[in-house]
Amino acid sequence: MTRMFTKPTFRWPCLVGMILRVAMVMNAAEAAKPIKGIGPKGPVREVYSDCLFTEGPVSLDGGSLLFTDIPSARIMKVDSRGKVTTFRKNSHFANGLMLNTKGELCACEMDGQVVAISLDTGKRRVIAATYQGKRFNAPNDLVVDRAGGIYFTDPNFRAPKPLPQGVLGVYYISSEGHATRLIDDLPNPNGVILSPDEKTLYVIPTGQAEMMAYPVSRPGTLGKGRVFCRLKQPPGQSGRGGDGLTIDSKGNLYIASALGLQVFSPSGGLLGIIAFPKQPANATFGGPRHQTLFVTARSTVYSVEMEARGLKTH
Repeated sequence: MTRMFTKPTFRWPCLVGMILRVAMVMNAAEAAKPIKGIGPKGPVREVYSDCLFTEGPVSLDGGSLLFTDIPSARIMKVDSRGKVTTFRKNSHFANGLMLNTKGELCACEMDGQVVAISLDTGKRRVIAATYQGKRFNAPNDLVVDRAGGIYFTDPNFRAPKPLPQGVLGVYYISSEGHATRLIDDLPNPNGVILSPDEKTLYVIPTGQAEMMAYPVSRPGTLGKGRVFCRLKQPPGQSGRGGDGLTIDSKGNLYIASALGLQVFSPSGGLLGIIAFPKQPANATFGGPRHQTLFVTARSTVYSVEMEARGLKTH
């Protein structure tokens, strides 16, 4: 979901109280042809800017959006009127976010743990911080299943050296809090998501062009992985992987890449690419009909209206 950060010599925190920008953003996404049945069906709009590096978007009931500004160690909130506030300070460099079956906000904290945060009180509890007695490298992205378990990626971005776990992994935390390592042979596993029926786990490595899919026989148990698709590469480049991703109600994947959001069908066919003014890091669906695509892209958060409807979870 994000690349390596070096600690800045200055802090440029997100501004608080800024109203949603409604001005159209002129960019390549507006000129591109919409993907049939998917979209976009409107212009790309800037929701918020002036952050260091935005990530982890998650939509809440009522129209609010949460996202992380990783280097500033904050989780930000945009309410349904466009007002921006700080939801949480000292986020331990939270990256990926997702709601769990209890309505808590689960977060991958790059300081080495996966946590759950009450949306009402802000109280934080650690779900898992170690595996075999050692801290995780730097939890990056996560997806919560219907059983209440959590799959998450643990690459080396912002991890201490040598790596605490010694490998780059994908883990599963059961609803009881027991962590199991499932995958240890991918170059920096990054984005992760489940298919609508939860029978397939998609893992998006940053260090290769091949995106992976794993059959799920039961929560926390995977079969042999296969190449789901290969990302289209920028001209003259190869081996560029993906970042975060989202999924719609029909199982189409929207994978953040150097070229924009690359949209793939459930069978792995490239349907098209949605471009943005800045390179996207992650995306999620939200809005009243779950047809607004929110995209975190470097210092900015964008939105665009879609024909497709996002997968509603929990």
